[in-house]
Amino acid sequence: MMVKADILALDGIRHAFFTRQGGVSDGCYASLNGGLGSDDSATAIAENRARMAAALAVEPERLLTAYQIHSPHVVVAETPWSAAERPRADGIVTRVPALAIGVSTADCGPVLLADPQVRVIGAAHAGWRGALTGIVEATIEAMERLGAARSRIRAALGPMIRQQNYEVGADLIGRFAAEDPASERFFAAGSRPGHAMFDLGGYVASRLARAGIEQVEDVGLCTYEDPTRFFSYRRATHRAENDYGRHVNAIALVGEQTG
Repeated sequence: MMVKADILALDGIRHAFFTRQGGVSDGCYASLNGGLGSDDSATAIAENRARMAAALAVEPERLLTAYQIHSPHVVVAETPWSAAERPRADGIVTRVPALAIGVSTADCGPVLLADPQVRVIGAAHAGWRGALTGIVEATIEAMERLGAARSRIRAALGPMIRQQNYEVGADLIGRFAAEDPASERFFAAGSRPGHAMFDLGGYVASRLARAGIEQVEDVGLCTYEDPTRFFSYRRATHRAENDYGRHVNAIALVGEQTG
């Protein structure tokens, strides 16, 4: 039902990169679809998200995700919001106990972050657009405004599409080269002229390192190549499926700080 990162196995913090297993949805959404933007049954999505909330030890209404727009925008979560009131953002940070903050993905890179000393957490949705335009750095800066320190922040990269399955075109390659010519190291030869295989996980990790985050773990799993465990937008597109499920990747402060 979930993947966890050792680096976030911290007292008073729960996290999960949920897989597609352990829910009630069927068809292309089988079974733990948490995507509020999908065409799945609202009842099934609500039950799936309730199960995720329980795994994170929070009430269902306190599992929060945003309306994601592939941006560098970050919001601070202080109280629950409804699905209709979701802010338009790709990063969420909080220091409020019993609030789970998360991002939904179906190939993009989920990043969960925590400063365990001051109990500040963050979640970032790092697709190529968000990563390129600074969602990782913006999330870290928002955590700092809540009292976190880069020297203490731990970050985990969850399941995402990996380089061997992520062919991109010349336009995307050019955008990365314009931002930083050294980005070429994240592109390998593609199967067609003018195309390349993009290492999204490596690029996101490099942005974390550039931002001064030294404690980073990548779980190393590929959403595209494992249909039993993961949803994948690109795989669904290649199979001409009508829609696809979304994962929820979330982190929460639970209990009281000790020590």
